[in-house]
Amino acid sequence: MNVKRIVTALIGLPFVILLIVLGNKYIVDAVVAIIAVMAMYEYAKCISAQAKFIGWVGYLTAIGIAFIHVVSSTVLSTVITLGVPILLFLLFLSVIVTDMKITFKDMAFSFVGILYVVGFLGFLAILYGVTGKIDGKMLIWFVLIPAWGTDVFAYWVGKNFGKHKFSKVSPNKTLEGCVGGMIGSIVFALMCAYVMNTYFGTEIAYLTIAILSGILSLIGQIGDFSASVIKRYFEIKDFSELFPGHGGMLDRIDSVMFIAPFAYFLLTMFL
Repeated sequence: MNVKRIVTALIGLPFVILLIVLGNKYIVDAVVAIIAVMAMYEYAKCISAQAKFIGWVGYLTAIGIAFIHVVSSTVLSTVITLGVPILLFLLFLSVIVTDMKITFKDMAFSFVGILYVVGFLGFLAILYGVTGKIDGKMLIWFVLIPAWGTDVFAYWVGKNFGKHKFSKVSPNKTLEGCVGGMIGSIVFALMCAYVMNTYFGTEIAYLTIAILSGILSLIGQIGDFSASVIKRYFEIKDFSELFPGHGGMLDRIDSVMFIAPFAYFLLTMFL
């Protein structure tokens, strides 16, 4: 792992920890919305050679994450339920009112990008705001740990023991790295659960969190491959150079994004 990558991680990690520990759901919503806008910009730039991103729909949708806990739960539930129809309505409207200067291709690429960024990231904010037996401030770690634990272990195991290539989508990744990443995710999640049970009075079942962490690790790795699919299609190495050694915002959050919605349902259902 290169020096730039390590330095960037060491700078970013304390910020994330402070945000989760000291923040509240409104602050986290706002930060996630900012991240979504940045990621949306990277996606728009990525597709610009082949399609025009419908920015007013994309950026407004991303900003909407900041209001997830401002509106009532009834309104939020309605928006989530009708999210895809409303999004398609606005995108088709953009094509119609511009007399097809905005094309169906523009609309299709925009639709995928908005679902990819906002549709996934929004659940990160929703999960953080969960209240109950285990609140969102604790549950959110079981999104970040599978992503980060997988990343660290997959890199180390793949570099030192990797022999079997996993997919042409990302030729540097190996089957050994993928398995090592899953094991790393489970180990870190069990450690986190132990700390929470010992010092914060939770009663997280270790077998349950081990199984869930393994599942979420696999999902996160698919998220990583999915970002690679987009980059390979548009023939770019990274979405941007925002984070030295890590690439752009989308490069940094691709696993977390994919994990978030599945983690919301799995964690709230089984913990």
